[in-house]
Amino acid sequence: MYYFNENQSQAVLISFILNIGIAILGLIPSFFITAANIAFFGFWEGMLISFIGEALGAAISFIIYRKGFQQVVYPYIMKYPRLMRLINSNGWEAVYLILLLRIMPLMPSGLVTLAASMGQVSFLTFTIASSLGKIPALLLEGFSAVQFIKIDWMRSWLMELILVYVFYRLWRRAKK
Repeated sequence: MYYFNENQSQAVLISFILNIGIAILGLIPSFFITAANIAFFGFWEGMLISFIGEALGAAISFIIYRKGFQQVVYPYIMKYPRLMRLINSNGWEAVYLILLLRIMPLMPSGLVTLAASMGQVSFLTFTIASSLGKIPALLLEGFSAVQFIKIDWMRSWLMELILVYVFYRLWRRAKK
C-alpha cells in the first residue's frame, strides 16, 4: 500500500489493466476493483478511474470479440432475446439497446459487449453508448461499495452469504 501511495500513477495503471482484463473475461464483476479504487483514491476520483477503466475495457473487448469469438458463443447468446435483438439492430435502436442492457442489473457486461460486437454496431457508437450506460450502474456500484467498506466484518460476511444465496437462486431459476 505504501508503494502505491508514493506512486499513484502506477496504481491507476494497474486499476486500468485489471478493468480491461475483467472486461475481456466478460463474466467477472468489477465491483471489487471499484471498491478498491474508492477506498484508495476517494469516492469521486475512484469512480472516475473505475469509469475510465471500464470504458477502456469495454472498447478493447469489443475489438477483440469482433475479431473472432462469434462462432463459439453464438449458441449461448441465443438464450437472451434482448441480446439477439441487439445483434440485429443498428443506429439509434442499437444505442438504445446498449444503454438499456448496460443499466439492467445482473446483465453480464461481457455478454452485452459480445452481442454488440457480433452485430452491425460501429465501434464509435458502441463505445459512446456503452460508456453512457455504465454511468448509472457504476454510481450504484460505487455507493454500494462505500457502504460495503463501512460495515464491519461480521455484517460483510453475512452480506456475502446473502449475495451467494441470491445468485444461486437466480441461477437455479434461469436454469429452469
